[in-house]
This record gives sequence, structure tokens and C-alpha cells, in this order.
Amino acid sequence: MVTRERVGAGSLSPSPIGEIRHLHTLGPTGTNLEAAAHEWFRRQGREGPGRVTLHATLEYAMETVPRDGEHALVACAVYPELHTLVFGNLQVCRMVDSFVWPTHEMVLAVAPGAHAEPRTVATHPAPAGLISPASRRQLVTSNAQAAIDCADGKTEGCVTTVVAARAHGLRVLRSFGEVPMVYTVHHLREAAS
Repeated sequence: MVTRERVGAGSLSPSPIGEIRHLHTLGPTGTNLEAAAHEWFRRQGREGPGRVTLHATLEYAMETVPRDGEHALVACAVYPELHTLVFGNLQVCRMVDSFVWPTHEMVLAVAPGAHAEPRTVATHPAPAGLISPASRRQLVTSNAQAAIDCADGKTEGCVTTVVAARAHGLRVLRSFGEVPMVYTVHHLREAAS
């Protein structure tokens, strides 16, 4: 059975999902998007190493990912400026799939010896609302980067995933639990001339 997608005014074309061999998403390792990319391949029955590439930002990924039809970008519905990525790249980027899957457990983490509520907290813009108004936010490019910055002493705390907190030896101060999330898959192909 061939999956079809609507293109233009009611016309149908074959879905490019079967062409996708490489997924590109937000890094460094430990992000919810990295886990979602591997989950998408699992759901497609195409598990295996080497298919997920991590980038500093989704914007950078959009600029650098090959447009040969074998590559796609994985984003999430709450990613800041997702609308700009989609509408600013309509000639080369088409959303072809989406799915709901929970994030890793989201946490407020601190260095092992810290005992007070952190005054500075590294966070990606998406979960910044989880930070107490008493703390100063320091925006970073991903939840995993927030954990790295906290572990490096750039901030006293971070909003991150429990996976990233553990990987960097941080202590969980508060858990916000898993968050049901919509992930989107955007196929990249050079515009037809």
C-alpha cells in the first residue's frame, strides 16, 4: 500500500517517507529530539546505527542538510520558530509525518553539592516556563546543552532531561515528569526547476 499526501489543490502524490534514510535533529546527545528521531525509525521498522545526525540548532540543520530526498529534519511542536523553519523553506521542505510520544522526564537539576534553589538556570526556550520567577534564565540551544552548561559551572541549575542530568553528574532538585509531545518529520528535497 502506497501512502499518499495532499499537494496543492487536492492533488495527491506518493509519500516520500520510504525515501528517508537519515534524520537530522537537535543535539548534543541526550535531547528529546534525538530520542524521537530514533523512535521514528523504530516505528518505521528501520532501526539501525548511523541514521541520526545531531546539530547545534534546527536552523543550522535546515541550512546544511542535503536535499537529495534521503534526508529529513525531526522537530517538535513547541520548538521556537518552527513556523519560520516551515514557511521559510516551503520550496525544499515538506512536513510528511507527525507522532505523539512523551519526552524524557524533564527536571530541574543542580550540581551535586548545591542545596538551595538555583539563582541562574540554563534552559532551552521551550521549557523556560518551568523555571521559578525567582531564578534568572540563561537561554541555550537545547536541554542537553543546559545540562552541559550547568555541569561546567556556567549556571547554578538547569532545566533538562533526566538523561542529560545523569550523563553530566547533576542532582535532580525537582521533576516535572514526562511531557506528551508532538514530533514532526520534514522531508528535504531540492525544489524542482
